[in-house]
Amino acid sequence: MTESKVLSLNALSKRFGSVVANDAVSLDLHCGEVLALLGENGAGKTTLMNMLFGHYMPDGGSIDVASPDGEMQPLTLGHPQAALSAGIGMVHQHFTLAENLSALDNITLGSEPLFALRRDRAGARAKVQGIMDRTGLVAPLDTPVGKLSVGERQRVEILKALYRDARILVLDEPTAVLTPQEADTLFENIGAMTGDGLAVIFISHKLREVLAFSHRIAVLRHGTKVGEIATSDADERVIARMMVGEDTPVTQRDAMTPGAPVLTLSGINVRNPSGRDSLTDVNLTVHAHEILGIAGVSGNGQSALASVISGLRRPDSGSIHVDGDEILNPDPKTMIKAGVGRIPEDRHHDGIVGAMSVAENMVIERLDDPEVQTNGLMNRSAMAANAENLSQAYDVRGPGINARARLLSGGNIQKLILARVFEQGARLILANQPIRGLDMGAAAEVSRRLLEARAAGAGGLLISEDLDEILGLADRIMVIHDGQLTEVTSRNREDIGLKMAGEHT
Repeated sequence: MTESKVLSLNALSKRFGSVVANDAVSLDLHCGEVLALLGENGAGKTTLMNMLFGHYMPDGGSIDVASPDGEMQPLTLGHPQAALSAGIGMVHQHFTLAENLSALDNITLGSEPLFALRRDRAGARAKVQGIMDRTGLVAPLDTPVGKLSVGERQRVEILKALYRDARILVLDEPTAVLTPQEADTLFENIGAMTGDGLAVIFISHKLREVLAFSHRIAVLRHGTKVGEIATSDADERVIARMMVGEDTPVTQRDAMTPGAPVLTLSGINVRNPSGRDSLTDVNLTVHAHEILGIAGVSGNGQSALASVISGLRRPDSGSIHVDGDEILNPDPKTMIKAGVGRIPEDRHHDGIVGAMSVAENMVIERLDDPEVQTNGLMNRSAMAANAENLSQAYDVRGPGINARARLLSGGNIQKLILARVFEQGARLILANQPIRGLDMGAAAEVSRRLLEARAAGAGGLLISEDLDEILGLADRIMVIHDGQLTEVTSRNREDIGLKMAGEHT
């Protein structure tokens, strides 16, 4: 890695009303370097990168970018086209591709003059092919993006940036939806590109990848850069302390003997005309004192599986048993009464009613409980006492129990849901992406509560795209791919990753 500077962020600041998103953040990037930018949710990472790419206008500070001949020049702020012209490319976590267009058309889209008499497709194809040959990033150029795998779409996004001659590449959570093998291939490709001088800013919450593939780490906390460290001098504990300001408790999963089955799915089929989010002959059993992990890449039937267990979707065929009793007409109320507690994937949309108060959301799944209402009249004092007790026990922080639930942060909404589920004494905990989007402290609390419920005799079904989460919490692991479940006996990341990609040999 050479030491020539290609980018300088100089005391960048950004405010949204009274909220300081970035406070005089300075950062340098060098040719051929992979810089990991870390921080908890709300630390200011995305805001900082949006200022670099011209989406936001800074309230203070400046940006200098090296020209092709190496001379540092000021970047015009607040203009994405200026960033693109300066050789800055950004690949967002959620892809921005037109699924009906081919990979080649997506790569070249927006790079040609609007009123050109003809398109130079041959020249464009030759340039893209040259980039693929040089970097190892390969994509089927004539295939519509809608038919590509997630890993191929990721490569198309990067090729799109490189096609515009990007010399600085920003990757926002680039492996969030990739299998371990796809992630390893991506970083091999990035290594080849940095060897040719590309500089990369890499935003991630996966510390294992950060330690394996970056050269240097910069950490933001509450909008301020709190430190930098060479990756060779860092470990997960050091990084965590920099991110949160203190040591994060380590969640320990102790071995337990499984008890009786609390959930059994037999021959479950869900047919979807589009073919997506279907289930085919799904069979699984979750026992008391056990967490069963369902690993898989997004879009392989996880939503359908969670909907069936929640009672939101009736299977086309198959049977459901909870605590040995068959559920003949599953609906949400029936499943809750049977002892199923759900931590939904979208906590804002499916976990709370945002316009209702915290106290109301705490009891929303047991409105027929005599402690909550009598003859249709809500017992407000009992609801308030319940909310105060649970807020204290589960450390739910916010404006107060009478405030609208949507005013809580994501982590506190998740703790509200945990309080509601666990205090009902659920026999089965359906945890669908329970720590997605949470900072390290909130994620550790969710993990601790799941393991406490397991120890108390509940069974857990953990659905997650994060293999580290699965390996840390699950006693047994199954992989879902294309709506089918496969049990895995190995806890080897590569073996699980192959099954996530659909290889069953």
